[in-house]
Amino acid sequence: MGEQILDAKTYVAELMERARAAQKVAEKYTQEQVDQLAFAICYEVANSRETLESWAKLALEETRLGDYESKLSKVQSKCRQMFYDVKGVKSVGITEEIPEKGLVRISKPVGVIGSLVPSTQPEMHPMIQSVNAMKARDAIIFAPHPRSKKTSTLACADMRAILKKYGAPEDLIICIENPTVEITNELMRQCDLVIATGGQPMVRAAYSSGTPAFGVGAGNAIITVDKTADLADAAMKIKNSKTFDLAAGCSCDNEVLIEEEVYDAMLAEMKKVGGHLLNAEEKEKLQRAIWPQWPANHVINRDIVASPVENIAKLAGITVPEGTKFLMVEESQTGAATPFAGEKMTVTMAVYKFKGIDEAIRIVNENHAYSGAGHSCGIYSKDEDRILKYALGTYTTRVTINLPNALTNTGSWTSGLPFTSSLGCGTWGGNICSENISLKHYLNNTWMIREIPNFQPTDEELWSGFTPGQPI
Repeated sequence: MGEQILDAKTYVAELMERARAAQKVAEKYTQEQVDQLAFAICYEVANSRETLESWAKLALEETRLGDYESKLSKVQSKCRQMFYDVKGVKSVGITEEIPEKGLVRISKPVGVIGSLVPSTQPEMHPMIQSVNAMKARDAIIFAPHPRSKKTSTLACADMRAILKKYGAPEDLIICIENPTVEITNELMRQCDLVIATGGQPMVRAAYSSGTPAFGVGAGNAIITVDKTADLADAAMKIKNSKTFDLAAGCSCDNEVLIEEEVYDAMLAEMKKVGGHLLNAEEKEKLQRAIWPQWPANHVINRDIVASPVENIAKLAGITVPEGTKFLMVEESQTGAATPFAGEKMTVTMAVYKFKGIDEAIRIVNENHAYSGAGHSCGIYSKDEDRILKYALGTYTTRVTINLPNALTNTGSWTSGLPFTSSLGCGTWGGNICSENISLKHYLNNTWMIREIPNFQPTDEELWSGFTPGQPI
């Protein structure tokens, strides 16, 4: 073990030396140069059918997660979205001035970032983070999941070739080709900032590394449909969210809460878009297929994850109608009482019937306390008072409103969230950040502070509007 750790230390130290040398070159780049680098990656990847197809094919072949068309469209669209987000944004030198406060912000690189890549996004994740890193004048070293290391290595090799083509050091982007736990842990110890996207053990390791870290929480998106919703619209969007890349993403719909007045009608709409409701016996078989060790633990069968309905049905020993896109099971228990209350990472969702928005909020919070705390929920409703009450009452960082959750949380053309592949979940999810990890998180800031006219208020001005001793 000692020899392995020593080898890991030496190996990572060599990578860090290369990355730091490249980063020192980038640190001297102008705004125009880093803008060109961000453009280069986004443009060259988005407009190379060969690159897009090779990434999607290898990802599917290597991981057996998701579907080809989703991976193809996902990377191409994210290239365009990422460049839209960073285009024209200042990241070099003076980036903000607040004259009335005498403040000037200067943005500087973080240095070398160590990024942990999840097996569910081995191609898209390195691309997104590389764009932010180039824009911030950072270098970045990726530690991919062993299950998807070939895909991440290919993506990084292609982006390194783009850097070389545009005259930048290739070592601004480095991928660990044969990752191990020891190497990944050593990377987290030696780099300047960790961005950990993946399972909770990985995130906890990042926070324990002694290096500043942005971690993300586990997903378990819970969607509420109330009696005022456009049911057909909600059903189609829920289907699109649930089935994109066969539920490989952390934001796909895991539970759908339906108000009792429209419960049967909504189930009928879900059936129209490819949903199939299992009976009690089939539900029990499906549970055993997804969580073979339940109730001992909630570990999901890897052969189920992001797998087609046909394969799930075969593993569970059930029969589903032709054209089925996703499976539904009725549930009334919440939290640790049932595994269906947690994240599934399959085209399977639990369906709850609720009475009144307060009950919906209770179910969301009880299930999130068990799985996916802080990540996201959504509501389909036309009642603004209910929507606000739902957003105020749920312990989440993202509440989508009449939108497909999985196609919105990481940024979309129909929402204003920053485009990303890493979702901070606040202290609810064990994270320091309660927003999408974006360009600003890849930067250090220096504040210049100048004297301004004394603005100290009088006692009358300061304490006005409040009465000492008045109970709240």
